[in-house]
Amino acid sequence: MDKMNRRSFLKKSAAATSVAAAASILPTGWYSLARANQDNYFGNEFGITDASCEKVLAKALSKGGDFADLYFEHTISNYIILEDGKVNRAYSDISLGVGIRTVKGDQVGYGFTQDLNEEAMLAAAATAATISHGMAQQKVKTFATPKLKNYYPLDQLLTTVPLESKLPLVQMVNEKCFAHSPLVVKVTAYFHDQQKRIMVVTSDGTKAEDLQPRNFLYASVVAEKDGKHERSGYNLGGRQQFSYYTPEVAETVAKTAVDRAVILFDAIQPPAGEMPVVLGPGVTGVLLHEAIGHGMEADFNRKGISTYSTMIGKKVAEPFVTIIDDATIPTQLGSINFDDEGTPGKKTVLVDNGILTSYMHDKISARHYKVEPTGNGRRESYQHYIQPRMRNTYMENGPATPEDVIKSVEKGIYVKDVSNGEVKIGEGDFAFYVSQGFMIENGKLTSPIKDINIMGNGPKMLRNITMVANDLELNKGGTGACGKGGQAVPVGFGQPSCLVKSMTVGGTQA
Repeated sequence: MDKMNRRSFLKKSAAATSVAAAASILPTGWYSLARANQDNYFGNEFGITDASCEKVLAKALSKGGDFADLYFEHTISNYIILEDGKVNRAYSDISLGVGIRTVKGDQVGYGFTQDLNEEAMLAAAATAATISHGMAQQKVKTFATPKLKNYYPLDQLLTTVPLESKLPLVQMVNEKCFAHSPLVVKVTAYFHDQQKRIMVVTSDGTKAEDLQPRNFLYASVVAEKDGKHERSGYNLGGRQQFSYYTPEVAETVAKTAVDRAVILFDAIQPPAGEMPVVLGPGVTGVLLHEAIGHGMEADFNRKGISTYSTMIGKKVAEPFVTIIDDATIPTQLGSINFDDEGTPGKKTVLVDNGILTSYMHDKISARHYKVEPTGNGRRESYQHYIQPRMRNTYMENGPATPEDVIKSVEKGIYVKDVSNGEVKIGEGDFAFYVSQGFMIENGKLTSPIKDINIMGNGPKMLRNITMVANDLELNKGGTGACGKGGQAVPVGFGQPSCLVKSMTVGGTQA
């Protein structure tokens, strides 16, 4: 028998072992609750009635709270992971419960329970009510459902798609990664799908239900050349239908992951110091999100933490810079039909032609500033309280072309992708690792670069954007999650190519 090297073994063994392995690992009987009609889901499946909601809300307001709300959640998540040629991890998990919030001024009382019986909910409501110390002053209003658009319709629940239909996705990614380069020695392929059903019921009369999908197909590869190893990854997804995951999507995921790993063998470390930086389109919008967007969340401004606390109506960037936070982009990861307070999803202009025009508000900050909520009240799960959070945050197109932006730089760097960022919200100081990029020399992209950080200050970076191109891209992935206050929520981000006239590059050469 001919000997087979490790690379060939891993490539060929996947198809033979995946179905059997996954079938033995993945539990069965987890999906029955997912098949009910979306309308009145929590009523049909768990017996939640308007009368019981009114009773629980009344308990939450019983000590004098200003308003209260209920957040019901039922989430089913599935994971299939192929590594070393076989599916060695495939599992599901379920989250079910209700979070009960009482608000008094800007103070929050919170309780939650995994039991959706009336006794347990009343006990959680009593906990939330302790934020106040008086007599009930507010009554629960009759519930009405707001008119909502659906930015992520589903013709089929992903939790009802059989395992045999999902396995070929990770198998294709595995095979295509090995096929794209002989340097690939290890592939890990993931497919994740989640459906999150929520119902928000508020004391001021809102009752809204939603089904929020989230999914992605991901490849991580390790390449080897002359004894050196490089790794990279890539994913596509969002709030997609299962039909989105075609062989073409698997091809894109695999090829991009491999190309990003292989190019690093030729990468250099650029000089350190202050220099012009061109941020490429798409995923570099995470800098906009982290270094600038958080400073425009209203709670940081209400508490005087953010640099932007006194900047409404003032210039924060050049006139060709407009920044948006938008919940209404179809299938985008940060899109929501309504936020976790029941406010319908909408588009909010944060910076309009260089002028700061709005913060991102939940109900508490909106009352403080005497404005309407922007639909940015979000939470990780029923176990967490609400905070103002971003949705899809991006910069609009500018007047330049991407070619003109690059040509304007004599010597600098072009950033294609970043990771592992750190930000100080108050000051806006940040540092990000550049995972993909190029040198710019005499107005042209030259050598790939690696192992560097870019550092700066968010508000200063915003002021230092001197060119914005017309090639806006939004991140197409499904893994993006934003951390704040110990919670992670799915978000989207993006931007066109733009030139920052000076940033600190932490290279290693003099």
